[in-house]
Amino acid sequence: MRVAVVAGPDPGHAFPAIALGLRFLANGDSPTVLTGTRWLDTAEEAGLGAMELLGLDVTEDDDDTDAGEKINRRAARMAVLNAPRIAQLAPDLVVSDVITVAGGFAAELLGLPWIELNPQPLYRPSKGLPPIGSGLAPGTGVRGRIRDAVLRAMSARSWREGLRQRAAARAGIGLPAVDPGPLRRLVATLPALEVPRPDWPSEAVIVGPLHFEPTSSTLQIPAGSGPVVVVAPSTAHTGARGLAEVALDSLRPGEVLPEGSRVVVSRLDGPAGPLPPGAAIRPLPPGAAIRPLPPWAAVGLGRQDELLSKADVMICGGGHGIVSKTLLAGVPLVVVPGGGDQWEISNRVVRQGSAQLVRPLTAEALSGAVREVLSSPDYREAARRAGATLADVDDPVRVCHEAVAASA
Repeated sequence: MRVAVVAGPDPGHAFPAIALGLRFLANGDSPTVLTGTRWLDTAEEAGLGAMELLGLDVTEDDDDTDAGEKINRRAARMAVLNAPRIAQLAPDLVVSDVITVAGGFAAELLGLPWIELNPQPLYRPSKGLPPIGSGLAPGTGVRGRIRDAVLRAMSARSWREGLRQRAAARAGIGLPAVDPGPLRRLVATLPALEVPRPDWPSEAVIVGPLHFEPTSSTLQIPAGSGPVVVVAPSTAHTGARGLAEVALDSLRPGEVLPEGSRVVVSRLDGPAGPLPPGAAIRPLPPGAAIRPLPPWAAVGLGRQDELLSKADVMICGGGHGIVSKTLLAGVPLVVVPGGGDQWEISNRVVRQGSAQLVRPLTAEALSGAVREVLSSPDYREAARRAGATLADVDDPVRVCHEAVAASA
């Protein structure tokens, strides 16, 4: 089967698209990933076909201050640009990232079946849940149900406005105003990170996280006999800033951490391997002093799955990719969420028992949370339980093949 997988350039969306492409490739299918230019060489080096997703650059007609307009109007423009490229691939199926709506629009323009890829839990509204993004657990009792109903009513206006914007965008490129939706929604998460809902969509299938390592390099952990603390600053523009710097300033072995502890900052940008002595985590302003890394710390790009196999705790922003990867390794977390879906994911993993949450970020709060997680085996056991729920997911490639066969 020939498959076009469409996703924007953000790592939280491009990497799951590449991972799915590799699953198709391993099955004997012919996948091509359409994404931003930053990841084209990476995808090709992994063995995939790769093409630039056109229209990602903002134009004067784009209103990025309005999320609905940003997702839908730009999607319509991008669908028109990319439909001829997708047609050249002659795919049997288009898989489109949940926020890269252009893939689904383009598939409809071409009369092709398409499936939506959700590289996180299902974030569609539910009549049985508080609004997604609130971080709240479903209310219990009369007061809890009333609270959720009030919050849903407050957020419903924005959802309806988004539907109106989508209808207008679709009509503007000749599609029916009413969106028929995808054949399936691949929900690429762990069941432990989902919240039960009474109105689970019939087309939504949990297929497990889709992880991709953009490097083959490994990051050397400094010598020592104490715990290994991994820090993975957020790759999202909404992530909390300064996490790596606060961690390196505050988590000192023999003072805050046990003697012999190591701190490893896993970063996406920059060269592979640890920074040389005297280097800084981020570019510094002119005249600023550069402090060398202490011998118990390392910073660099390396395979996170390898690093997690040796980790005792992960400190991260709460993005779905790193959280689910950490849980699969059975490692507990300290989450420092920024905006976007990080607040929702962080609260879910805290309720599940695998993490401590820090917000706002301070040296004292971070140190206390790390010490708490390291001192109690309950967090690691909860992480292992969460990772074990991978046994209950479906195979995304099989789901796609069956959906295409059923639609024929």
